[in-house]
Amino acid sequence: MLVEFTVKNYRSIKEEQVFSMVKATGGELESTNSFQPSAPASVALLRSAAVYGANAAGKSNIIRAMMEMESIVRTSASSSQEGDEISVTPFLFDESSCSEPTEFEMVFISEGVRFQFGFCATKTHIVEEWLIAYPKGRAQRWYSRCYNKKKDTSEYKFSDFLLGQKSVWQNATRSNALFLSTAVQLNSDQLKPVFNWFKETLRPAKIGGWGPGFTASLCDKEISKARVLEFLKAADFDIHDIKIDKEKFDAESLPEDIPDSVKEKIVKEMKDKEIIDIKTIHKSKSGNLVPLDFDEESDGTQKFFSFAGPWIDTLNKGYVLVIDELHDNLHPKMVKYLVNLFHSNKTNPNNAQLIFTTHETSILTQNDFRRDQIWFCEKDVSQASSLYPLTDFSPRKDRENIGLGYLSGRYGALPFIRPFDPEAM
Repeated sequence: MLVEFTVKNYRSIKEEQVFSMVKATGGELESTNSFQPSAPASVALLRSAAVYGANAAGKSNIIRAMMEMESIVRTSASSSQEGDEISVTPFLFDESSCSEPTEFEMVFISEGVRFQFGFCATKTHIVEEWLIAYPKGRAQRWYSRCYNKKKDTSEYKFSDFLLGQKSVWQNATRSNALFLSTAVQLNSDQLKPVFNWFKETLRPAKIGGWGPGFTASLCDKEISKARVLEFLKAADFDIHDIKIDKEKFDAESLPEDIPDSVKEKIVKEMKDKEIIDIKTIHKSKSGNLVPLDFDEESDGTQKFFSFAGPWIDTLNKGYVLVIDELHDNLHPKMVKYLVNLFHSNKTNPNNAQLIFTTHETSILTQNDFRRDQIWFCEKDVSQASSLYPLTDFSPRKDRENIGLGYLSGRYGALPFIRPFDPEAM
C-alpha cells in the first residue's frame, strides 16, 4: 500500500514534490474510495488518485520517477557493474540543479509494517540512503548512508534494530548500488519486505501501457481465461473466446535483408523466449465462430485486452498500479469502468490502489472521486513542474462541478493556447 511519494530534481521536477495517498477529512465516498490499513498507527488511505495537467506539464515525469525508483531498487545490485551510470536525469534548466543529486522517497506498508525508504543519487554515486521502519507505530531508523566526497567512500550508521551481517553487506555494496538491494541479494530476510514491495507490489506500467503478453499468459488456464473473458464482456467487448498459440523463437524466421547488427540484437533479446500468436474469436449473426488476428482488432480493443491481465491481477492481489495516460485509445466509459473497479469493495477486496494520469474530464466529478483523489500538474516560467491537490482550492462538497471548474481554469494546469496567425510566420 502506497502512503506517500516524494521526488526532487528529476527531469522537469526541480523542487521537492510530494504525492500523497492519505485520505483527507471529509466523509464523501468513504466506504468505497478509501480504506483503513491494518498496520499499527496507520492512517486511512485512498484507493485511487488521478493527475491532470496540460501536455508537457510533467505528469508523465511523476510516473517516470516512480518507475525509476522501482527500477533502481530492483536492479542496482544485480544488473549493473562498478562504473555503470545510474539512470537518473536531473532538472537541466538550472545550472545549480544539474550537478545536484536526484532524490526519491517512498512511504508504504508492506507485510503490516509502515516503511519510509529513500535515496539520493547522481549518475555515478548513491549519495544518501535511509530506511525508517514503524513496526509498532513508532519510528525505528534501521540504517543511513552518506557519501563522503573527500574520502570517496560511503559512511554508514546502523541501529541495533537491523539484524544480520551488516558489515558484510556494507563492504559488498558498490558506490552505484543501493545497500538495500545488496543486502537482500545477500539474504537479509529482515529487509525483504521492503525490497519485495518494490519488486512485487509496486506495478508501474511502461509509458504507453502494457503489451498483450501478460493477459495472454492468463489464458493458459481455463479459470483465469474465463476471468479475462468476463472482464472484456463486462466492458461490452464482443469477444466470445481467445485462442493463444505459442512457439519458440527461431532466428531462421527473420528476413534475410535485416542488417547483422540488428539481427544480433533481436536474437539476443528473444533468446529462449516464445512467440505468442493471439486470436480473438467472435460469433457471427448466424452463430459461426470467426477468428481475428489480434492486430486486426481496433487500437482500443488491443489496449483494453492488454489492460485486462494487469487489472485482474492487481485487484486480486492488492497491488499498486501506476499508469500514464490511462485514457489513450479508450472511450470515456471504458476509463470510468476501469477506475471504478478500484472503488468497489466487491471487485477490490484487497485494497489495491490505482494512480494514473489522464486528460479525461468526463470522470472528473464528485460522483466518481473524493476531492482528495484529484491532483494537478503544471509548469512555471522556469519550466519546472509543480504538483498540487484539488483540496488546495477547498471546492464545495457535492456542489462544485470540478470538471467544469478545471476546464474554465479555476485550478490551473491547463495549456495556454495562443491564436494562430499564419501571416506572422
